[in-house]
Amino acid sequence: MNSISDENLGKDLDAIRQQVLDTRGERDATYIRRVINAQRTLEASSRIVLLFSLFPPAWLAGTTGLSLAKILENMEIGHNVLHGQWDWMRDPKIHSTAWEWDNASPSEQWKHAHNEEHHTYTNVIGRDGDLGYGIMRVDEEQPWHPFHLGQPLWNLVNAFMFQYGIAAYDLKLGKNLKNKERRNDPQFRARVRATARKVRTQATRDYVVHPLASGPSAPATLAANVTANVIRNLWTHSVIMCGHFPEGVETFAYDSIEGETRGQWYLRQMIGSANISGSHFMHLMTGNLSFQIEHHLFPDLPSNRYQEIAPQVRAVFKKYGLTYTSGPLVRQIASAWRKVIRLSLPNDGKISSAGAAERSVAAVAS
Repeated sequence: MNSISDENLGKDLDAIRQQVLDTRGERDATYIRRVINAQRTLEASSRIVLLFSLFPPAWLAGTTGLSLAKILENMEIGHNVLHGQWDWMRDPKIHSTAWEWDNASPSEQWKHAHNEEHHTYTNVIGRDGDLGYGIMRVDEEQPWHPFHLGQPLWNLVNAFMFQYGIAAYDLKLGKNLKNKERRNDPQFRARVRATARKVRTQATRDYVVHPLASGPSAPATLAANVTANVIRNLWTHSVIMCGHFPEGVETFAYDSIEGETRGQWYLRQMIGSANISGSHFMHLMTGNLSFQIEHHLFPDLPSNRYQEIAPQVRAVFKKYGLTYTSGPLVRQIASAWRKVIRLSLPNDGKISSAGAAERSVAAVAS
């Protein structure tokens, strides 16, 4: 990598960010409103079709539509609205402080764990809880224990129940339940109650109200709702895995970010993220997290702009001799799972990602 100053890197990326801020306006507002209207129309029409889910064609059409609607609400709308990407519109209906999404984790809890912790400490082992969600070994330098042999299974189970896994992670459930003082903390107990209310509301809607409204089709509608939620969980988990865990994505030691500059923070996002190549439809259904690199660099910019600025970001990578990690969905999923399996085993003598990342940061700072 070229010997450069992190100040120059920061200036280059700040310029891209400012370009978007200067041109942000009506076309962006129109985009998100159209996506929200399309999602609501798709969900409503799918639920109507599922009233007749006793008939296989209706079940298939309704389940497909509901799955797509749930993915769209979770990824392109909920995730990005809660990042504050649309707060500049000053629309109280599309604002990070007011939006509640179709997810087991209450918005306020998710924003703290994701926006404040994950995006601040991206891929820093021991600081970024999103990195392996506390159930996986994510780097060769982490001590290996026989428990890690099961991490491919834990990861698979987590994929099927992803929204509940995220809710438990946002609560730091395992850590808090182990300690009596933490377990009895009033704030923790209040967060648990809030999550329980959210889960109950979702379950009542998807597994009681809508099936009962289907009359004779109730069992089929119940199966459709379960299927749609599982599909949404599997898709979300896969997209997030592709952005954070394929080979080529680097991790960072706990104390490596002490005294980190803005430019070094940018660098960590660049080499600690990966993209997914594909069609416009796929980008939409990933919530534009197929541009995970751009999202990690600029998490509060409108998601519809990530594809637009990606060539400029890629040019910055080239300028400073960095690898822009990207690939098709299937390849990135396979790469992430290979890494999960590899790290479930004792070290094979390879240089750790954390060590490589520290050298990259040092080179930029030199």
